[in-house]
Amino acid sequence: MKPGFPVTRIYSDVSGDTHFEDLEIALTDAGKIGALSEAVPVKSIIFREVVEDYDYDFHNAPQRQYILLMDGEIEIETSLGVKRVFVPGEVLLVEDITGKGHRSRNLTRAKRKSVFVTF
Repeated sequence: MKPGFPVTRIYSDVSGDTHFEDLEIALTDAGKIGALSEAVPVKSIIFREVVEDYDYDFHNAPQRQYILLMDGEIEIETSLGVKRVFVPGEVLLVEDITGKGHRSRNLTRAKRKSVFVTF
């Protein structure tokens, strides 16, 4: 089995409902430096910190982006009521720029840092 890098995709279907999809980005053995994915062209990088009681009601992503979770715990809920918890080190591919969106909230009472990589 080839190694892969896990990513959770959040996207909207044709009815506008939001879903999770577990993906694995293919990695290729690069010798001593480890395994690498293909390069992905990106537009910008944004650093973010949210307040302790962050609870953002249903919204759409402003653009397609990866979100790299740096600390804290976050719960994301789809428009269908499915909830998942994400922890530091996890990567989200957020593509629900249309439709009913998703809700996100902090699970720990602490400021939380994340990095957005837009494309």
